[in-house]
Amino acid sequence: MKFILTVMTFSLLSFGCIGQKVNNLKIEKAYLDNADTTKNHYTIIYPPNLPWKGYMFLIPGLGQTAENVLQQTELPKKLALNGILTIIPTFQDGELSFGVDSLSQQSFNRILIDVTSKHKLIDQRFYVGGFSIGGSCAIKYAENPTIKPTAIFAIDPPLDFERVYNSSKREIRLSVNKSPDEERVYTIEKLEKEMGGSPKTALKNYYRISPYSFNDTTQTAIKNIIKLPLRIYSEPDINWWLKENSEDFTGMNVTECSAMINELNRLGNTKAELIITQNKGYRKPDNSKHPHSWSIVDNNELIEWLLKQK
Repeated sequence: MKFILTVMTFSLLSFGCIGQKVNNLKIEKAYLDNADTTKNHYTIIYPPNLPWKGYMFLIPGLGQTAENVLQQTELPKKLALNGILTIIPTFQDGELSFGVDSLSQQSFNRILIDVTSKHKLIDQRFYVGGFSIGGSCAIKYAENPTIKPTAIFAIDPPLDFERVYNSSKREIRLSVNKSPDEERVYTIEKLEKEMGGSPKTALKNYYRISPYSFNDTTQTAIKNIIKLPLRIYSEPDINWWLKENSEDFTGMNVTECSAMINELNRLGNTKAELIITQNKGYRKPDNSKHPHSWSIVDNNELIEWLLKQK
């Protein structure tokens, strides 16, 4: 994978556990529209005992299903075992939902209303987190929430889509005597569609839709989360990226992740932190090394941190 937003190829996990119990955990899938099972649905993992300690929206990366998430990380099951009702959503555009766009955010709210009404989640602690574009979605939601989250976290999310666009253009330019990278071409086309053009022609949309913009000196987006507990995880293994993908820091999400946390700290958010890891990024089922992975998170420590937030 040469680009962090790219549709990632994960081995599929047989998901015979839907509607059954796994490790004493009940797992079900619910659809907002039973006639269309490709979008607007969610997988829910129930804690084994009542009362629940809260509920979590755990958002997959681009191209990931709930099955992929359950294969790549034990986090959903561990959340449930610690008393947190866990919801893995799929939004309006299915597995290719962009997360930060208006359709995805509207779908997020539809699923949220469905879950909270069915399970009577009144005055419960509410957590939001996600991987890659799922993390971008979590932060974007928290900046304009319908239900204010207790705490949020994001695993190596792309945040500044002006940077994403420009780094993709640079990658294509550097690919001299080679065919343009299909993933970069896809990224540029996707961004131009969602933003209504390039940063040169639609910069205000990049500022408005991006969860964070390095060049937006008004700091409009992040001013809404000055008091919110927030963690961002990243494993900036630059030597791996250079060797495996000819990628440098300008194409990595950690650049804007660190910048956003720095600005939030300067604005007074003492609960915003960047967690940097080393040699923890591996993907299942073959445990292949990849620093852009769910595995960089210490699940037990994250859950302990979440439960401490009020």
